[in-house]
Parts: sequence; structure tokens; C-alpha cells
Amino acid sequence: MRASTLSFCSAACLGIVGMIIGIIMAASNNHSVYPAHAHLNLIGWVSLFLIGIFYRFHPVLDRSRVAVIQVGIWVCGTIILTCGVAAIFLGRTDLEPIAIAGSLIVLGDMLLFAYLVFRYERSIMG
Repeated sequence: MRASTLSFCSAACLGIVGMIIGIIMAASNNHSVYPAHAHLNLIGWVSLFLIGIFYRFHPVLDRSRVAVIQVGIWVCGTIILTCGVAAIFLGRTDLEPIAIAGSLIVLGDMLLFAYLVFRYERSIMG
């Protein structure tokens, strides 16, 4: 599987989940998990889709195993982060370490993505 394909498909699924959460919040008039909803949409839908666009425009990276792994880590980290943030805003502050772990996973994965971007761009510049 190509990294861009995994990015696009995962982003679409996470975007759907984010929209469903938004609809549930609106229908119930309970917006307590809006921060989790926002994280899921921005990190899981928007950022992941943009990552997919980058990989699609860079076929060498798109076919690399490390790019697929990077996308997989991003998806896992986003889910962990979103669940942790939701738990906090539902009153389970004892589960804050889950949000912290998810945040650190996504941050570490962003560093990996940045490394891949800079390494690739440097290689094509000569």
C-alpha cells in the first residue's frame, strides 16, 4: 500500500467519525467533548489528508515503507490523543496520561515526517 492511499482513506474515515461526533454533540446539546472533536478533525482529517497530498506528489517517498509506517503511527497517535482528550472533558482527569501519550506520539511522528520531508527535498536539490 502507498502512504498517500493510507493517508487519504484514514483521513476520510477519521473525518466521518469527527462529523458524527459533531452531530451527536449538536443533537444532544452537550458539547463537552468539543476539544476532542476539534483534535480529531484537525489532526485526523485535515493534517492527515495534507500528509497524503505530500506523499502523492513525491512518488519515491509514497512507495517507501517508512512513509507507510509514519502514516500508521499518525493514525494510532490521533486516536489515542482524541480518546484521551475526550476522557478528560468527560471528567476522567485520571486518564490525562492517555492524552499526553497521544500528544507525544503525534509530535514524535511529526518529527519523523519533517525528517522525511527535509531529507527528500535536500536529495532533489542536489
